[in-house]
Order: sequence, then structure tokens, then C-alpha cells
Amino acid sequence: MAESNKFLCEACGQSYPLDTREWRCSCGGLFELQTWPQLDVELVDPLQPGLWRYQAWLPLDPAWEPVSLGEGNTPLLPVEWAGPQCLIKLESLAPTGSFKDRGTAVLVTALRGLGIERVVEDSSGNAGASLAAYAANAGITCEICVPDTAAGPKVAQMTAYGAEVIQIRGKRGYAALAAWAAAAHGAYYASHVYNPFFLAGTETVAYEMWEQLQGTAPAAVVVPVGNGTLLLGAYRGFSRLRQAGLIDRVPRVFGVQAAACPPIYEAFRQGLDAVQPVPCEATLAGGIAIAQPARGRQVLAAVRDTGGAVLAVQEETIGPARLALAQRGFHVENTSAVAFAVLPAMAEAYLSPGEGPVAILLTGHGLKTCPH
Repeated sequence: MAESNKFLCEACGQSYPLDTREWRCSCGGLFELQTWPQLDVELVDPLQPGLWRYQAWLPLDPAWEPVSLGEGNTPLLPVEWAGPQCLIKLESLAPTGSFKDRGTAVLVTALRGLGIERVVEDSSGNAGASLAAYAANAGITCEICVPDTAAGPKVAQMTAYGAEVIQIRGKRGYAALAAWAAAAHGAYYASHVYNPFFLAGTETVAYEMWEQLQGTAPAAVVVPVGNGTLLLGAYRGFSRLRQAGLIDRVPRVFGVQAAACPPIYEAFRQGLDAVQPVPCEATLAGGIAIAQPARGRQVLAAVRDTGGAVLAVQEETIGPARLALAQRGFHVENTSAVAFAVLPAMAEAYLSPGEGPVAILLTGHGLKTCPH
């Protein structure tokens, strides 16, 4: 697989070897993987732990030994709510406390297989903590550039794993600029946004829900959206299942943003195909406060292809939604809570009576942020 696979630019079609130090095409386009295996049910290995039961479905060289901390196989549980039948997917129970571990496990497996020894990433918290953990497990030197507004527990988590954490003053985008500069001087930019191996790992959330629902798909999937990697993973995973004839429809996909920083919501509302930068204010949902999401166009296309929508929640609804989940036994960070906060408006505008189940993806554990 490694010898035959390549990165392809989605915009111009130019190809790059997998070990390139470029992280996007010279034309500015995003990379995708050229070659994917077919989804053959006979190749799902029940003896492998977590998401690695789907290893044969992933675009990885079979010779690459998985880098794993036990990610995947997160619970899918019913939750009481006065509305449609709801299930919650507890990605908050991943090894480092967020869904990012799905993508990072696959990404770091590829990087170690390709002989990468030093990586850099920019992150407001969860992605950096995840990369720091998996890089440590793989013996890869790791640097994380974080905005100085990053949550203290997440920064402490990165440091505990042995990463060099570089705090950058100013806007969130300045951390990305610092990471790009480090990449220009020899580090591999192990981006959870740009690298398609990360996206490949997030697709496993769809495969797990398909198995947990006895070979079916939920009616809808609700996902907090910043850069959109989990939403795209769910969409692409269910799309591959449908293409393989394993389900008859792809769930409607709903992305949720904070009204304080809603670039994808505004583009959806205005009927645009591409996301335009919007002014962003401070929000409790800091993990999805991305003013210029690189994959915004792909998120819009995915949502529209399924008949879903992008919705925004007001700031005053986020805390109560987090508390409502906690009182049901689910302690999540505020970013996760937006997916629960949106349910009343989503049910009224988009769901039919009795429709379900609706799967809500809870993306990060409550212990990862300071209490508000």
C-alpha cells in the first residue's frame, strides 16, 4: 500500500509521495489519499482491539505496526431527552480524553512507518495532547505550538507526555504560523487538519456505530464543528459503508458551531459553497472557535449531500447543556455540550416525530478544561 499510495491534491490533481514534507499542494489545495482498500466485512478482525479491528479498511501499509493506546470502541448509549430517540457516542472516553485519538493513532502509525522522527503541530488543546501522547509512545520527538489562551489542563497534558510546548501570544492563527515555520526548518507538520491519514482515522467512528447498531446507521449524526475533521470522518465512513452495500443510506449530518464564532454556519445560511472568515468573539466552546476552517468547503458539501444542516447555538445555552449532560452522568467539556444544546432547535426544524435514532458525538472529557 505504501509504495502504491500517494497524496493527491483535491484541487489540481498533482501527486506527492507520502513522505513529502509539504503539507498541502503548491497550488494551495488540500491533500487526499489516492488509494483506499475496499470495505470487505470478512476482513474486520474481532480479535484486534478498538479501531484496529478495521485495520484492513484503512489506507495503511500492512507492514506498519499500529501505534495504539487502546483508542476506539467507545460506548454508544441511549440518553433521556424529551424529543427524538437519542444516542450518545462517548468519544470523551478515548485514551487522551478526546476523539482526536482516532485520527492521531492512524496518523502516527503512518509517520513511524515512513521513518519520521520529529513532528510539530499547532493546537488549542485536544489535538496537541493527542499527538504528544502518541508521539511519545512511538518514540517520535514532538513540538506543539499553542495559543496562550489554551486551557491549562490540556497544556499540562501535553507537557506530561514529554512534548515541547511553545505558547504563542495573540490569535489562534499565530500558533499555526509558528508550526509552519518549524516545519520549514525540518520538522514534519503532523496536522490533524491537513493530513489525510488523520481523517482516515476519524472514519472509524462511523464503522463502530454501524456495528453497534447491528449493521445499520442512525437517522442523523450531530457533531460539534471547528475544522470539521470528525464530521468529515463520520460522513466519509458512512459513505464508504453505503458504497460497499453495507447500509442503504448515509445519515443526515448536522454540524454545530457556537454563535460567537460561526464561519461554517454563516456560509451554510447564506447558501455559499466556500467559507468566508468571520469575526470571532470569545466562547465557552473554545475547541471549535476556528475563524478560517481549512476544510470548510468539504464540510458544507458533506452536510448538503446528506440533507443535513449547520446550526449555531447561543452562548447562554452551552453551560446548561453541559450541566444537563453531567446530571445524566456524562461529564464533557463545553465544546462537546454544543451538540446537546442544539437539540431543541434541530428537532423543531429538521426532525420528524418518531424519527431516530439521532447519534450525538461527545468529543472531549470535562476534566480537560477548567470549570466555568
